[in-house]
Amino acid sequence: MDIEVVMPAIGAGTTEGRILQWLKQSGDTVKVGDILAEIETDKAVIELEAVDSGVLDRIHVEAGDTAVPVGDVIATLLAEQDARREAPAPIAEPTAPVLAMPAPPATAVEPPAHRLFASPSARRLARIMGVDLHALTGSGPNGRIVRVDIEQAAQERPAADARPAAKASATAPGTLTPHTPMRATIARRLAQSKQQIPHFYLTVDCRMDAMMAARQSLNDSAQASPDPVRYSLNDLLLLAVARAVARVPEINAQWTDEGVLRQEQVDLSVAVALETGLITPILRDAGRMGLRELSAQVRQLADQARSGRLRTDQYEGGSLTVSNLGMHGVKSFAAIINPPQSAILAAGAVTRQPVVDGDALAIGHVMSLTLSADHRVVDGALGARFLKEVRHFMEHPIELIL
Repeated sequence: MDIEVVMPAIGAGTTEGRILQWLKQSGDTVKVGDILAEIETDKAVIELEAVDSGVLDRIHVEAGDTAVPVGDVIATLLAEQDARREAPAPIAEPTAPVLAMPAPPATAVEPPAHRLFASPSARRLARIMGVDLHALTGSGPNGRIVRVDIEQAAQERPAADARPAAKASATAPGTLTPHTPMRATIARRLAQSKQQIPHFYLTVDCRMDAMMAARQSLNDSAQASPDPVRYSLNDLLLLAVARAVARVPEINAQWTDEGVLRQEQVDLSVAVALETGLITPILRDAGRMGLRELSAQVRQLADQARSGRLRTDQYEGGSLTVSNLGMHGVKSFAAIINPPQSAILAAGAVTRQPVVDGDALAIGHVMSLTLSADHRVVDGALGARFLKEVRHFMEHPIELIL
């Protein structure tokens, strides 16, 4: 009996996927739990596990082909009992003597095709830079091709031999880069967000002198500990947002056709920039975390996101999103809400500016925060209360870390 292997539905809204590589080939025995292939969706790279045992009979969609809709058959397994039944009977040894024939002239034997092992980020980079993975020897564990191999190959490749990473447009000068599944989904969701969600924006400036001093002191102490760690300003901002959501729980809600859905815990989405787009892994139950745990989880989620190894439950849902472009020198910006959330907080760079202290003019550190909110769920006063709490924690870090 044939067992169909179909393109799986990975998370809400996923409609298609692309096969990066088959880890099993036709004729291979497959056990439940074996990894059949690596599949790229609009959000991440996932491993396709076998849910049945048997023999991989046919592969219908080769690696690197165009995206396949969810539910389409990509391979066929032959059940184990059927595979045993269809195995050819052994050929009996001839009883009569056979005359020896002269051996044919020696010819070069092609080496068997080898499986290609490369990290998902390396595959994406190879497509962007036009590097042939089959021509590389990986420097990673067990010969796995990693990003540094792609970058080195691109640098060493003669300019005349460089393959274009994108097709030339037939209608206009320049180059045309096909959309990745992630980029296409980002475009669709952001267009829907701006068209369907009534955005409004609130901005506050935070005095950061006390926070900058507190962060320096925290890092000095942390570096001297047996388990040294370095806290970023973004870690402290995320902690402040989590504390502010706990104080203003009405902000932690989503619009649905049936009513406003109030979230029970603070799940913060953190915007992480990738080569192919943007993804927002989630700090689950951030309201209960201390600074050390929060910082460690942020680093782990960012690493998983950049290697394409986030699970669906690690990026779907969330209370609200924090997007920080301060490290790129952006002073302030207004972000687009990430549906089905109702708010996103955009953080700019900390800059030295003239500030008023009482009746005197001084130089201080200032950071701009802009809240984009869904007016169906969040009104102006609610958004202002939330921003007030965030600013309070950023300006009074002792209350944040105690």
